[in-house]
Amino acid sequence: MTPRPDLLARLALHAQQREQAGLRRRLRVIERVDGPWVERDGRRLLSFCSNDYLGLAQHPALVAALKRAADDDGVGSGSAHLIGGHRSAHAALEEALAEWTGRERALLFSTGYMANLGTMQALLERGDVCVQDKLNHACLLDGAQLAGAELKRYRHGDVDAAARQLANRGDAPALLATDGVFSMDGDIAPLAELAALCRREGATLMVDDAHGLGVLGERGEGSVTDAGLGQNDVPVLMATLGKALGCSGAFVAGPATLTDGLLQFARTYIYTTAMPPALAAATLAAVRLAQAEGWRREKLHGLIARFRQGARELGLPLMPSPTAIQPLLLGDARSAMEAAQALEQRGFLVTAIRPPTVPQGQARLRITLSAAHEEGDVDRLLEALSRAPRAQPV
Repeated sequence: MTPRPDLLARLALHAQQREQAGLRRRLRVIERVDGPWVERDGRRLLSFCSNDYLGLAQHPALVAALKRAADDDGVGSGSAHLIGGHRSAHAALEEALAEWTGRERALLFSTGYMANLGTMQALLERGDVCVQDKLNHACLLDGAQLAGAELKRYRHGDVDAAARQLANRGDAPALLATDGVFSMDGDIAPLAELAALCRREGATLMVDDAHGLGVLGERGEGSVTDAGLGQNDVPVLMATLGKALGCSGAFVAGPATLTDGLLQFARTYIYTTAMPPALAAATLAAVRLAQAEGWRREKLHGLIARFRQGARELGLPLMPSPTAIQPLLLGDARSAMEAAQALEQRGFLVTAIRPPTVPQGQARLRITLSAAHEEGDVDRLLEALSRAPRAQPV
């Protein structure tokens, strides 16, 4: 009898293969954070790899709200929302998020990954079809597969290709899911065109706006509102609370039929402990600040324009992104790692993104800007990039 393969040995072999390909991931500890500055391995570095787009993660109002709520209710919620973990702080945050995004209701999840998995598992069944952009976040792809639906992917941003995929299964219940802002490229999905397509085809449109909420829209409502769309156009909206809002967690918003259904069938909501109520209180403070302090978005967009202009003048291989995510496409993984290491030697923390996170041949520096940065920070980064090793513009 052939010996049964050992799973841990197989896993170790896969990790070794990734090491040999120069693609092994490693954890490095951040010892201290001070606005856009971090300390790692005893060195002070100016970070351009955080998703804290509005600079709220260390805001005194958030810290105070967290402390007050923790003093009153403690840290943990103690149970799942449906058992006894749903507190007044959760309810207040859900109401604020629904109002902000123009939705009837909102439902909190512990993470964006869990929100997308649970929503798709509740909406989709075997025999359904889920059409997705090829550059969607991994949790959207996983959600469709775990739900048992047929996953059909279309070329990035190609509405005609999405239409062909829907037409191929014209008899099946269909969900079209897309990122609002794509996490590695920083570009924005053609949401108005996708919404029109879904109306014609009778498909349901779901948008993951993790990187758009707080950043886009007049009051930071996100990419959907910025595209002139509402709840009827995009019935399923997911966004995270750990990026522009500087906290943690996620929510799904839409009509009451959606949130009521998720309460019944979303396993990642039903069978997990609710987020700490103190965190919900801090997030509510972040929502209020994001709505009221429009100067944060104005400053961020000014820094984006400054960086893009400087990168163009230097001939850097900048990808077309109007958002806080500014990728420099360097091609192979080695070039990206060498550039990141050179920047770290000059006092900057910028992450090299390599396959399989991005396609082969599209390794990059993923530079992210924040309202916590100053113009001088951007100028210093550009000067360092001009000296860092890089591929020719792609």
